[in-house]
Amino acid sequence: MTIHRPLFYKLAFSTILFTLPLQGAYAQDANAVAARFKELLAAQSVDLNWSSVSGDASKMVFDGVTFNAPGEKEPFPIGKLTFEGVTEENGGYKVDTVSTEPYHVTEDKAVIDVSAMTFSGVKLPAANPADPLASLLMYDSAQIDSVGIKVADKQVFSLSNMNIEVTPPVDDKPMEFTGSAEKFTADLTALEDPQSKVIIDGLGYQNLSGNLEMAGSWQPSDGRMALSQYDITVDNAGTLGMKFDFGGYTLAFVKSLQDMQKKMADQPAGADNSAQGLAMLGLMQQLTFHGANIRFDDDSLTSKVLAYVAKQQSMQPKDIANQAKAIVPFLTAQLNNPELSGQITAAVNKFLDDPKSLEIVAAPASPVPFAMIAAGAMSAPTELPKTLGVTVTANE
Repeated sequence: MTIHRPLFYKLAFSTILFTLPLQGAYAQDANAVAARFKELLAAQSVDLNWSSVSGDASKMVFDGVTFNAPGEKEPFPIGKLTFEGVTEENGGYKVDTVSTEPYHVTEDKAVIDVSAMTFSGVKLPAANPADPLASLLMYDSAQIDSVGIKVADKQVFSLSNMNIEVTPPVDDKPMEFTGSAEKFTADLTALEDPQSKVIIDGLGYQNLSGNLEMAGSWQPSDGRMALSQYDITVDNAGTLGMKFDFGGYTLAFVKSLQDMQKKMADQPAGADNSAQGLAMLGLMQQLTFHGANIRFDDDSLTSKVLAYVAKQQSMQPKDIANQAKAIVPFLTAQLNNPELSGQITAAVNKFLDDPKSLEIVAAPASPVPFAMIAAGAMSAPTELPKTLGVTVTANE
């Protein structure tokens, strides 16, 4: 199964809207609302255009809407946007709901259908050079009822009831967000690689189902960004959870990053991007690493993998587990870090004896600049786990 890159660009508008975090308006204000909406999206490097806008405060309709993202030559048509319940608020506008039309696209053998997206409590703040947050288009919640992908008339992926809730940053408090997808499914029998199909069949994972949950916060004043939960659960396999915490992701940083990405995207094919690459590395120096966590909670995946490998080698699963235990110390010796090597060996042994969870934590004693991490990775990679305070545990 192959879905080409241009197909995902055609879904980019939904991704952009999800990651961007009108007391009495009159009919003649429709164009003013549209202009402010366009300005705010432009600040997020999204070029939005439309053929006409009509309606009044109760309902405004944008027809013939197209958007263009950096790197794309041709604008992509998305149809109609509908604003309902528009009111003035502090010189800007508040919109009860912004909704799209259902989305359908076909390319090669792939067909993608996305239900109408609805954004509630959308805020279009008035322009205010003294307030960096005035450049942000925010919303209280967003919902997509369903996403489906078919290849050769066969449903290969589906996602249902995706929701995002956002608490905007006010009174110097951070923005907080949560998100979830109630269910996703994937039909792996559509994979074309023969070796992958053999492994999938052997593990019994021809059809997957699961769910997604996420939560986090962002403090605009100092750029502290924390992803406190990002859990992908696959039924009858396990849950992969990730957490990240870093600083310096300020509005000024985001603007500089967007400008740089636009310059790189506007370069002709084959052009020398080395100067922009160096500038990007310089920009990364503004970020600091505070911590990260990767955890796997097993729900029978480990036993299935051991059984599969054992069957291939005409052995017992316990024997395969013992082989893995014996190999791990030799592999971790290359880290040149006896303490961490011992932790990994002990964690793997404990997990294979009783598969419950494996967890890798990076918790430096103090924030580490990204530039230092990059330099350490090149000059002294064996010292990097110490710098980042890496530990490995099992069943905790």
